[in-house]
Amino acid sequence: MAVIAGAVAGSVSLVGFGIDSFIEMTSGAALLWRMSVDEDTHRRERNERLALRIVGACFLALAAYITFESVRDLMQRNAPERSVAGIVLACASLMAMPLLARAKRSVGSQLASAAMHADARQADFCTCLAAILLGGLLLNALLGWWWADPVAGLLMVPIIAKEGLEGLQGKTCDDCMPHNTAS
Repeated sequence: MAVIAGAVAGSVSLVGFGIDSFIEMTSGAALLWRMSVDEDTHRRERNERLALRIVGACFLALAAYITFESVRDLMQRNAPERSVAGIVLACASLMAMPLLARAKRSVGSQLASAAMHADARQADFCTCLAAILLGGLLLNALLGWWWADPVAGLLMVPIIAKEGLEGLQGKTCDDCMPHNTAS
């Protein structure tokens, strides 16, 4: 939906947010795949590393796409159309993603799953991206600041690229796991 709304409006930040959502779904599918082989530790770890690398590569490709399109739009002064659908979608994401992240953290704690905690962290990042997206879309729609959309896209790039690099490095987000400090 976001990709279509972004394409119709000519909004690089909205298209990027939509592609990010697709990558998040891919990550969730990879998590389910990883959990399906939970009995075999060696196979589970291999699958998790592979899934992280695939998702990481997707994030880096998305960061490159958003950077290219945002810079091009700024240089060519391409003004996106106002996108009410994008604004509604960003608002819905701002409400839903924190709840989803909290639920994933709860399940991750119950299962002692670093991968589920990493997925919860991605939902937190998605919340941040939704806030950036909403800011860009509102500045464009309400104030006519055409440049707000590509700038919003560029603000998303470091967040997305960081996730991509961590994925390629095979980081499993052990830091996301709550550690039991009681003796």
